[in-house]
Amino acid sequence: MKRQLILEDGTVFIGEGFGSENGIVGEVVFNTGMTGYQEVLSDPSYCGQIVTLTYPLIGNYGINRDDFESINPAISGFIVKEAADFPSNWRSEKSLDEYFKLKGISGIAGIDTRKLTRIIRQHGTLKGIICKMDENIDAVLERLRATEVRRDQVKQVSTKTPYPSPGRGKRVVLVDFGMKHGILRELNRRDCDVTVVPYTIKAEEILQMSPDGVMLSNGPGDPKDVPEAIEMIQGILGKVPLFGICLGHQLFALACGADTEKMKFGHRGANHPVKDLRTGRVDITSQNHGYTVNEDSVANTSLEVTHIALNDGTIEGLKHKDFPAFTVQYHPEASPGPEDSNNLFQQFLDMIDAVEQEGQVYAKA
Repeated sequence: MKRQLILEDGTVFIGEGFGSENGIVGEVVFNTGMTGYQEVLSDPSYCGQIVTLTYPLIGNYGINRDDFESINPAISGFIVKEAADFPSNWRSEKSLDEYFKLKGISGIAGIDTRKLTRIIRQHGTLKGIICKMDENIDAVLERLRATEVRRDQVKQVSTKTPYPSPGRGKRVVLVDFGMKHGILRELNRRDCDVTVVPYTIKAEEILQMSPDGVMLSNGPGDPKDVPEAIEMIQGILGKVPLFGICLGHQLFALACGADTEKMKFGHRGANHPVKDLRTGRVDITSQNHGYTVNEDSVANTSLEVTHIALNDGTIEGLKHKDFPAFTVQYHPEASPGPEDSNNLFQQFLDMIDAVEQEGQVYAKA
């Protein structure tokens, strides 16, 4: 069945529909990964977005039970060059079409995804909608241009109540801004005793749990839309070791007096080179973000830039000069993507050990 993708600038693409017929307005972005479409579509950081995959063959190994990064996908739509009708893989349980119908997600295939990507690269991210062919284009454009991009994405994807993921090792409080399961999985692999908490948690509530460390997860949207988290980070900084990923990295920067800004089209993919300025090591990383820390704003803070993106020079890592706290803009848990930077989870635990061995006393409440 034919469907159309309509962008707010008036561009229209005609393609074949798959999945649900629900037409939801979203911010159209692109991801350059060659594999990992199941992890991409289930990443909560894509909440409110319509994701274009630049790799042309999608769905060829189906959907399986093991590769989800969330229970319920938060994306608004999916755009591909070719959606496989008959996936072939021993783990496959259903096709992309079957899964999207089950979850109420709309998809479109058969359009020129290279042209769409070039439009986004030239003009920046645009609002769009995947809709039926009988929808009036002028009416849809009027609705698109009048629709405000959601500002409550973190509220949509964060857990509503705390829950434990027990272990016998370090006690870690994981603040869920839209957490990928891969982050929790890496902590579990290291036997951490994890408590996952909502983004609205207050600093005193965290400190009352007497954690050995706090992790700030990834998540969707503009970090400035989550002011309560900035206040929380300011309340725990210097009192407990801290590690932040993606949105957690941006929130940490804001809490320390730096600034963030929206990127033209962001970093989304599994092939982004990042350089560690301290060692010269370059990792190929998995990324998914549309905002970045402003480099000039770091100058008058207590933050040190530790990593940069080699493609455009943007900040990819920070550490606090006085307190045990560091963050990265990319995803060390990958899922999808290379695991070059997976060792950062161990660095977090080593930092906790170092703090304990130094005998530093942190106020817990």
